[in-house]
Amino acid sequence: MHALLDVVSIPNRRTISNPLVLITQRMVWAITLVMLVAVIVYVDGEEGYSEPLTFLDAVYYASVTMATVGYGDITPVTETTRFISIVLVTPLRLVFLVLLVGTTLSVLTEDSRKTLRIQRWRKTVRNHTIVVGYGTMGRSAVAALLADGVKPSDIVVIDTDPAVLKRADANGLVTVKGSATRSEVLKLAAVNRARSVVVATNQDDTAVLITLSARELAPGTMIVVSAREAENQHLLEQSGADSVVISSETAGRLLGLATVTPSVVEMMEDLLSPDEGFSVAERPVGEDEVGANPRTLADIVLGVVRSGDLYRIDSPEAEIAEPGDRLLYVRRVFSEEVDK
Repeated sequence: MHALLDVVSIPNRRTISNPLVLITQRMVWAITLVMLVAVIVYVDGEEGYSEPLTFLDAVYYASVTMATVGYGDITPVTETTRFISIVLVTPLRLVFLVLLVGTTLSVLTEDSRKTLRIQRWRKTVRNHTIVVGYGTMGRSAVAALLADGVKPSDIVVIDTDPAVLKRADANGLVTVKGSATRSEVLKLAAVNRARSVVVATNQDDTAVLITLSARELAPGTMIVVSAREAENQHLLEQSGADSVVISSETAGRLLGLATVTPSVVEMMEDLLSPDEGFSVAERPVGEDEVGANPRTLADIVLGVVRSGDLYRIDSPEAEIAEPGDRLLYVRRVFSEEVDK
């Protein structure tokens, strides 16, 4: 499990900072306490100790006392200095020891805490979404998931770029470093217990390999793949993809529309952005809506999903809503929802 520390990252708000920075900060505090005790001893050291003290003597006494070495060559001899040692120096010495010991324990046990978090996560993770590739498409897919109410902790990002994974981790996402073409990496992401897998790579051949591996490990998981070329769609579907999005053709159609009717492109972008304006969403049919024509409902219904098949609103199968149907409709996102 310790070998996964550089592979799997579980976001944790209480993670300690860089060990070197932490040690430096604690050392500054420790030196400050030593100097504070030295000043106290020096101010009171004219006659209260076994010999008159210079400031260097006071610093020396403070150092050996705070470190609990106590050579005994300088000792408090009056009741006043002994009282000061009891009520001031001793508590400061305890704080000094807590600073040093606490820093050491924090640094040494951080890896163990990370290991326990990874182990706990791998045992409990269920129904999560795996996003392979955190480039432009992957980030857009994650943004859509978050806007639809998916918790960041339920999204696992797989990528090979440490800088990309660092950004994903900063956004509260679980990350796995490695190539998703390897079954071992998909297993680390618990693909067999995932609700869905989004493959957003830049190369179609890589997407085919990932889809094949994911389908073999997770026969019942939904796999959605982005393809750059339409000619590779059938390969991805044969590999086990449930849905294939042709990114180049979709972008090309939008570019063509933008030259003729730019307002249509603006509306399409609005519909594809779930966190503002209007968006295309899916919901179960209500009990009071069963038997009704979806065209007559309050929502603008675009289609009916029945037993996994999508029927457009103008098809005969979508004339009557049946129990268990899901409606594909235009959702209105109001300003207060956006603020939340």
